Amino acid sequence: MNDSSSDFARQRRQRLIGIALMCATVACFACLDTTAKYLGTHMSVLQVVWARYTSAFVVTLFVHNPVSHPHLLRTRQPWLQFGRGWMLIGSTLLNFLALRWLQLDEALAIMFSTPFLVSILSGPMLNEWIGWRRWIAVLVGFGGVLLVTRPGFGGMHPAAFISVAAAVCYALYAIMTRIAARTDSNETSLFYGNLLGAAVMLPIVPFVWTTPQSWFFAGLMVATGILGSVGHFMLIAGHRLAPASLLSPFIYTQLIWVITLGYLVFGQTPTGWTLAGAAVVIASGLYVLYRERVVRGGEEA
Repeated sequence: MNDSSSDFARQRRQRLIGIALMCATVACFACLDTTAKYLGTHMSVLQVVWARYTSAFVVTLFVHNPVSHPHLLRTRQPWLQFGRGWMLIGSTLLNFLALRWLQLDEALAIMFSTPFLVSILSGPMLNEWIGWRRWIAVLVGFGGVLLVTRPGFGGMHPAAFISVAAAVCYALYAIMTRIAARTDSNETSLFYGNLLGAAVMLPIVPFVWTTPQSWFFAGLMVATGILGSVGHFMLIAGHRLAPASLLSPFIYTQLIWVITLGYLVFGQTPTGWTLAGAAVVIASGLYVLYRERVVRGGEEA
């Protein structure tokens, strides 16, 4: 009995740590988007993307590199790693570009549609088809996205469509990452993602380079890579301690961070449309996660 109580306490502690790591992860990502938006007003978005991947690649080399971890470069699906890397680059570039014109909360509310896109794409790409309940939740969720973007009503900058494209790229990246996880380690996938991003942006950055105005801006450029690397590291660590179904709802706490940072850094306050749309998207996303847990428990979708 004591052993059972001890195991239960240990699992509970691990899950709480996992939740804390997930909350810290989305805080890092919120700070990353805020930093990218701020830098994007002083230099080319392509330069910001280069800084994000190059800094992340250098940082990760101190933790996982081919010298200390000889198996790091071994992948059974090189073309898949190549494809997911391009999807992540596309998502990052489009997201940073959209943030030049959109508020942080507006861009994030649109990016919250990623779980719905993953649900749709999981059928043809993973043979994981969803049932009618989750289809309804997906449609309602997209209705929430429409509340945020309000196409045709002149209420949202056209850059909202760039943010939608970023969400599509990230959904494809998430699907490919799930496929790669069947054969490759998380460290290998993270290494190849950063390597490809740094390699692709390196020949581009000389054509868009703007010398940072001060050491402060140079530090922010380095910070983008650190925030991205630390965020992804905590994301991986959190999922090792707690199931994804438990951690996923805490992704939505990122909205609190971006609203706070948007106000403190840019003086932006969310509109009623954005808050209403975000509420619909979050509620639908939570229901999709709930149905996924039910289905895995053996009930119908």
